Amino acid sequence: MDVATQVLAEVRGQVLPVIRAAGPPGVRPEPLPDAAVGGARAAGELGLTRTEFARAVQLGIVRAGPPAPGGSPRYARAELERIRSAEGFPEALRERVGTVAGAEAAGAVLGISPGRFTRLARCGHVTPVGYRINRYRVVVWLYLAAELREFADREPGMLRGSAPPADRELLAAKADLRPRKWRGRHVGLLLRRTADPWERAAVLASVLPEEELREAVPDPAERIVLAALAPPAPYGHPQIPAAAAAAAVAARLLRAEPADEVHWYRTSLDFALTGARGQSKSTGDRGPT
Repeated sequence: MDVATQVLAEVRGQVLPVIRAAGPPGVRPEPLPDAAVGGARAAGELGLTRTEFARAVQLGIVRAGPPAPGGSPRYARAELERIRSAEGFPEALRERVGTVAGAEAAGAVLGISPGRFTRLARCGHVTPVGYRINRYRVVVWLYLAAELREFADREPGMLRGSAPPADRELLAAKADLRPRKWRGRHVGLLLRRTADPWERAAVLASVLPEEELREAVPDPAERIVLAALAPPAPYGHPQIPAAAAAAAVAARLLRAEPADEVHWYRTSLDFALTGARGQSKSTGDRGPT
């Protein structure tokens, strides 16, 4: 039983059924089937690098199976065979997960200058799929190359000529929609990977500023549940303490900032918690089932 579960048990006098647990203390977990393999081996069998494989999992292209007793993701061979049997494998798979970093590389894919691409990205016309923090503690946004090519085919007029009035207004206001657009994509992908109401609530809670979360969820026991189920930081997020300064920069990307964005996530969290509490009431348990 982890620390969060123990605290919750003390607060409410009952045990939280943690969905990630391998089983009750003293009971040997069931052996993993031979058909399940770890992430490194799964990546190798699909001909992907570690980064490409992480992106495939993030995008839902590769679906993880039940985790190992230690919590590490496992991937069924049937799932890997499904992907390997797809038309165009492995080139088509690599095409779907390939990324470019920064405005210069992304602009080159579109055949435009880095400055024009930055304007398109800041105004929300293209959405990052990830980020990294460089040695100067600057955010370098990552984009799916395939999506950029699709954008060029769909919106050729955006690649030339002057900026439309709406974009000029955003630029005059020094707006930058890249963090917000990335958060929306990140949250959406996480929500697609679970149907559990408490896990879904935890995803939404994870992007709210601390003070907003405390107002939205005044019950400390429920906040412990949400914290225990919070999704891990995205792949490539700087790790503390090795890169504390970079991690501090990246941490700001994980929290909603504009008032209307915060309101949207808080309203969504309220709705998700209503369903989660209803499930717990029906089962007699507090927390995920």
